[in-house]
Amino acid sequence: MAPTGSSKPQHPLSSAAAVLAESADDAAFATTLAKGLVVLEAFKAGSTLLGNMELSTLTGIPRPTVARLTHTLAQLGYLRYDAERSKYRVGARALRMAHPLLAGMQVRQLARPMMQELAHSVRGTVSIGLLDATSMIYVETARSGDVGPHVPDIGMPIPVVMTAMGRAAAAALPPADADRLERNLAAEDAGLWSAVRDKYRAGIAQCKSRGFCTCWGEYMTSIHAVAAPLFHVSESKQSFSINCGIPAFRLQPGQLEGEIGPRIAALADSVRAVVGASMPTAETRKQNKKSART
Repeated sequence: MAPTGSSKPQHPLSSAAAVLAESADDAAFATTLAKGLVVLEAFKAGSTLLGNMELSTLTGIPRPTVARLTHTLAQLGYLRYDAERSKYRVGARALRMAHPLLAGMQVRQLARPMMQELAHSVRGTVSIGLLDATSMIYVETARSGDVGPHVPDIGMPIPVVMTAMGRAAAAALPPADADRLERNLAAEDAGLWSAVRDKYRAGIAQCKSRGFCTCWGEYMTSIHAVAAPLFHVSESKQSFSINCGIPAFRLQPGQLEGEIGPRIAALADSVRAVVGASMPTAETRKQNKKSART
């Protein structure tokens, strides 16, 4: 919730940088803290070792401010300084931040045996993702042996707009949140949004009509995928989906949509049933009833 006396809404579908840009007039907003988090968010796969100038360019934060933030984050253990290269990398303490979130997602432990069974059966990957701004973050994954060039791992982000997993999570959103997500996608990359908007909306419609959506190599040309919505937790504004990715060369004509799509939808039904049985809260009961109706 927003602090008492503040009229600013939460921004569950925005990045830290976007929230920072929008909150200049919010007296309750801790700008320095936000800038530190923006610096941490700049470290991604492929950008694991960054200097202050690079961070300043990536974040738009002045270099002297970046230097103070990286020094402080390194002192706290969230960054680690590489003296030989005069650059920083993410420190081990950052892992502590993820553990309470992951440990609280009981769906991960409950779903994993079923996910592993499907992954072995189709010789691909099966993963659960959580919507975060305009990305999906992998929170659990199971795979068979050789799954091709895309090897999902916990914490890895992928784009919402170009993936079956993202479209399935969007299909679980309440209308107001779904509209906000579309605005954020358009604002983030207007050209990309214009190019894939129809496919994105078609995927959401497919989820609502068939329980799953397909993606034919849009994110990675060599990987085809199906995904199904899991549930949206309104109290925490968390939207989950589950997907199955398979190397294109392994698929028979019609197999993705005719066989694997219905299987991922059935797996989503099973996961919801197990989660509802183990955590019979009002929220899960409501979601299970809603899923049964659709």
